[in-house]
Amino acid sequence: MSPTQPDKVLALARSRGVIRPRDLEPLGIPRAVLQRLVERGALVRAGRGLYMSPEAEITPHHTLVEVAARAPGAVVNLLSALAFHELTDEIPYAVWIAIRRGSQAPRLESPRLEVTWTAPRFLKLGVTRHEIEGVLVAVTDPARTVVDCFKFRSRVGLDVAISAMRDFLATHRQGRQELWELADACRVRTVIRPYLESLS
Repeated sequence: MSPTQPDKVLALARSRGVIRPRDLEPLGIPRAVLQRLVERGALVRAGRGLYMSPEAEITPHHTLVEVAARAPGAVVNLLSALAFHELTDEIPYAVWIAIRRGSQAPRLESPRLEVTWTAPRFLKLGVTRHEIEGVLVAVTDPARTVVDCFKFRSRVGLDVAISAMRDFLATHRQGRQELWELADACRVRTVIRPYLESLS
């Protein structure tokens, strides 16, 4: 017996964690099937245009999943990346992301976004992908996050950048060299130098 359309949608939700209406198009399944599954309690609405199994685990990083699912080219950075890597005790008031320069910012009602625009190569440099709730989320790695905080110090605050650097160096043995290399690549070596040298 071949699987029904609802069965296929539920299997997709289990495999991906979070699904969107457009994910059904390659399967030739109408979007109305999603609504019927929500009404039955077989799926829950995780956000605008996002659906997941009611048994799926909701993590503390669920807002990052929402953004990654609806803006696949975005990279989580700055305060959101600091929180993800536990380099701050602060809970960001928005999801901070970087997107390609010249592109339009994602239009989301929720969660709130703070957007930076950058050259395409900086969407790969020092960026890692983490599977969260079945969704791949691109996040700047700890060293790149610290460097970015100095680069965007006027937005996040110099005190935040210095604190993040201190915490990073306390937990990463090779951290100093990583910071120097990324500072060169991101053209903020002269900005970072006095703070990095004072923490030596």
